[in-house]
Amino acid sequence: MSEYYQPFRARVAGGDLRGGQWRAAQGQSTVLAIHGITASHLCWPWLVERLPGSRVIAPDLRGRARSNALPAPYGLRHHAEDLARLLDFLEVDRTVVVGHSMGAFVAVWLAHLYPDRVDSLVLVDGGLPIPRDVGIDPLLMLGPAAKRLSQTFETVEAYQDFWQNHPAFVADWSSRVADFARYDLDGTAPALHPSARLEAVAANALELNGADGYAEALADLSLPIEFLRAPRGLLDEPTALYDRAVVADWATRLPRLTVREVDDVNHYTIVMSDRGADQVARAVNLYAPASYPRGPRS
Repeated sequence: MSEYYQPFRARVAGGDLRGGQWRAAQGQSTVLAIHGITASHLCWPWLVERLPGSRVIAPDLRGRARSNALPAPYGLRHHAEDLARLLDFLEVDRTVVVGHSMGAFVAVWLAHLYPDRVDSLVLVDGGLPIPRDVGIDPLLMLGPAAKRLSQTFETVEAYQDFWQNHPAFVADWSSRVADFARYDLDGTAPALHPSARLEAVAANALELNGADGYAEALADLSLPIEFLRAPRGLLDEPTALYDRAVVADWATRLPRLTVREVDDVNHYTIVMSDRGADQVARAVNLYAPASYPRGPRS
């Protein structure tokens, strides 16, 4: 981790929201980066490296990583409320918000509920409603990502081996992915386990189809939105999470939505690889504003 990195603990409903930030003093703009449904804030170092002029704030969402002791409710709106409190704690008025996968849905709710806090959105292979057949278990959408949460591992090295052999990372293994895996572990050997709580993941998976007013909240946004699409899925399969036709339909409904295809990445490596982060950073830099330091809100 670089010398610019600082962990944080911010008081939210039920306890402390944890995570990390980079360049808290040096950054000339502020970016809030929100991870995906089973991930943590350590999916973002690739992007941080490419935003040398920005302060980057990245939480572990409620129910995940070092924030996994925070209690329910875990709904997307509740994540957005946590992040508004985080911005208060870190004395940030407005920010560009980038969200990956489920984190993009949280970003949309934050922009809808707190429009004065968000300058623009970068939605990375997420944030557009994902159709789901009635009666289908939403965890089936996540496949092995959900199954992993019920597994145990005897050693840290065994869990790192799991990720090194994961289809998404066979060609993109790096020390940063190893750090991501190490940070994700909870418990004690020989029964180490992934840190995300299955009940939190299940609650959020239910909401990814645009339920509970989400589709309407998205349609009401008037700020600039960049949508970056990965051409391959969670297992590096050729079927993407988002069909091009679904994305094109939303582009016609959201006048300020710009769609960008990111070549040669899957759902993970669109943020957790150099070539993916290059494209995300370009989208973020289109709108990165000057930061707005201030005193605490009343």
